[in-house]
Amino acid sequence: MKNNILKLLIAVLLIAFVSLQINAQKDQTISKKLKWSERMALSIMMQHKESYMIDDATTPKWDYVHGLVLISFDELNKKYPNQKYSVYSKTYVDKLVQEDGTIDTYKLDSYNIDMVVAGRLLFDLYTTTKEAKYLKALQTLRKQIEEQPRTASGGFWHKKIYPNQMWLDGLYMGEPFYAQYTVTFEDGKNLDDVAKQFQLIQKNARDSKTGLFYHGWDESKQMPWANKTTGTSPNFWSRSLGWYAMALVDVLDYFPKDHPKQKELVSYLNQLANTLVKFQDKSGLWYQVTDKGSVGGNYLEASGTAMFTYAFAKGVNKGYLPKKFKTAAKKAFSGMTKHLIKVGQNGEVTITQACAVAGLGGNPYRDGSFEYYVNERKKDNDPKATGPFILAALELNK
Repeated sequence: MKNNILKLLIAVLLIAFVSLQINAQKDQTISKKLKWSERMALSIMMQHKESYMIDDATTPKWDYVHGLVLISFDELNKKYPNQKYSVYSKTYVDKLVQEDGTIDTYKLDSYNIDMVVAGRLLFDLYTTTKEAKYLKALQTLRKQIEEQPRTASGGFWHKKIYPNQMWLDGLYMGEPFYAQYTVTFEDGKNLDDVAKQFQLIQKNARDSKTGLFYHGWDESKQMPWANKTTGTSPNFWSRSLGWYAMALVDVLDYFPKDHPKQKELVSYLNQLANTLVKFQDKSGLWYQVTDKGSVGGNYLEASGTAMFTYAFAKGVNKGYLPKKFKTAAKKAFSGMTKHLIKVGQNGEVTITQACAVAGLGGNPYRDGSFEYYVNERKKDNDPKATGPFILAALELNK
């Protein structure tokens, strides 16, 4: 009898606890008076209670999407200091970086350059705490850069499983970390090597007719998707161009103005920005396949637009780009809030029309065709859109 009463009491308490949790969640609202950067960050926290859950992950994993979003949280915390932002970022790192500096789920011998970008979260943590585990984790990722397989001309392979290939994505995944590390710990001795990665992309992935960059370049020209003369993939994908644009504005943070390669990188950014505005839609947005407009299922896409907006706004703020690009960035941000943003009953922000994923090769095989890009699935609040949206909002003070 006593056992039955105890079980009943426990059941009642559980129901009451769940009810309280649900009511608390219902009562949680996000004020429309906040800046868009904070509204998006709070929406992510509402959607993903713990930071490792970003991108609907069910267990903690070291991954580039978490790195991207939490970099934006760190920047948000610098602009609008709030412990909940810094804690949200730090708890992700501390779930994965162990006391001996090893990184759970990370495999150095995969030589996947995507896995380097989350290492950018470690610099400030090490600076502020001086905990050895953060330094050891940084050194592990630096070791990957040191050992990363390269093309014959010296470009980092995107992954070990993608030999001789450079993807635009990889410039963002690896180079800002590499630049920050070499400036922080090596007196900048490898900045020329950082610049070389961009030089190779400029030389080999840029289309002379449009000025746009192809998603990938296979130096061996062996991949089925690769042009047999140039080695480039067949199409221009806005998000890959966005990764490249963000890579440029972020690595420039670590190039002194008197460095021989600094002006060169600034010229690359200007070339790209001048090209991209030619393809900006009247809505302010950019299409999934950058140069094809509204044909054959092509659509105005969130992540590429957010990335371009951030790169333009930061480029102007830092003095790399003329002021006209701030106007283009404002037009793009306005287009996102008008056409791609939904606001829920609790004030939560959802960004729509984001391509979930796209790549080249692999299994199942991805051929880089127009049809491939426009038919990849879309995902609301995809982290490749939310992170850059926060960064763009911060640069525009929106």
